Amino acid sequence: MATSNKTDSTTLAVGGLAAILASTCCLGPLVLVTLGFSGAWIGNLTALEPYRPWFIGAALVAMFFAWRRIYRPVQDCKPGQVCAMPQVRTTYKLIFWILAMLVVVALGFPYVLPFFY
Repeated sequence: MATSNKTDSTTLAVGGLAAILASTCCLGPLVLVTLGFSGAWIGNLTALEPYRPWFIGAALVAMFFAWRRIYRPVQDCKPGQVCAMPQVRTTYKLIFWILAMLVVVALGFPYVLPFFY
């Protein structure tokens, strides 16, 4: 029972972390400057740029496995398991789509970035 919940949470967490890492090279400096932070150290965030495709790939793979676990039919869940509870399924779906939007931002932001600078 707890294994399914832990697996769902882990895949969502990995997808979210990879999406955040994928956008740190481009989106991170813009957000920090917008919030009023400044300094030469912000330029160091671009050191993660070569790893961006790997982070995006990890995010997409993790999101695929999370999607498979979250959107499986309720009939595949045994009664009493976390995946059979409607509230938990709804929460996981909401978190999944928020993280999916983060991945979309990470994928598209470098193409939109020139309009902000």
